[in-house]
Amino acid sequence: MENLLQLSEFRWINKPRDFSLENDRLTILTDPETDFWQRTYYDFRNDNAPAFLKEVSGDFTFAVKTEFETKTQYDQCGIILYQDSANWIKASVEYENEKFARLGSVVTNLGYSDWATTDIPAITDKMWYRLSRIGQDFYIENSINSIDYNQMRMLHMHKPLKSVRIGVYACSPLQSSFKAVFSNFELGECKWQDHIE
Repeated sequence: MENLLQLSEFRWINKPRDFSLENDRLTILTDPETDFWQRTYYDFRNDNAPAFLKEVSGDFTFAVKTEFETKTQYDQCGIILYQDSANWIKASVEYENEKFARLGSVVTNLGYSDWATTDIPAITDKMWYRLSRIGQDFYIENSINSIDYNQMRMLHMHKPLKSVRIGVYACSPLQSSFKAVFSNFELGECKWQDHIE
């Protein structure tokens, strides 16, 4: 990655009550009962979590570091691509209990969300992510050290996309709150080609 992003280039949706911007670091204190989810299985629709977004055109790889102090079930923070309430992607670490958390992703196409996860130790308190785009297709990776990245998911967005809004989010679906810190925002040429040679 080569281009460190200026956070002044980002814009909020669902701006949180408590946050701070310092140089290349964004800190969010989550509000209770905030989330992104659409319909599937639970039949509820949540679209009130804060997301800090930058509009980007063409193919790219976006990367960011997340640090978090989650302590209540479903507390989560991570990377997001948000077009509108019916079409978006998120990848995060979501706290489950004292034994494990869930590293996972949600893809919402045309108003219906899915959820794919793998269990990781609950003591995990930081994660790096990369989101790459080639046309309508996207590739999500994660890393625990910012060097070695692992595939989380490959996906297709059904709604035609020209530019997209990418960034970070943090939320607490239950009656809780936690601190999430985002840093090392980077945007550069698409690195997905390294994985499909």
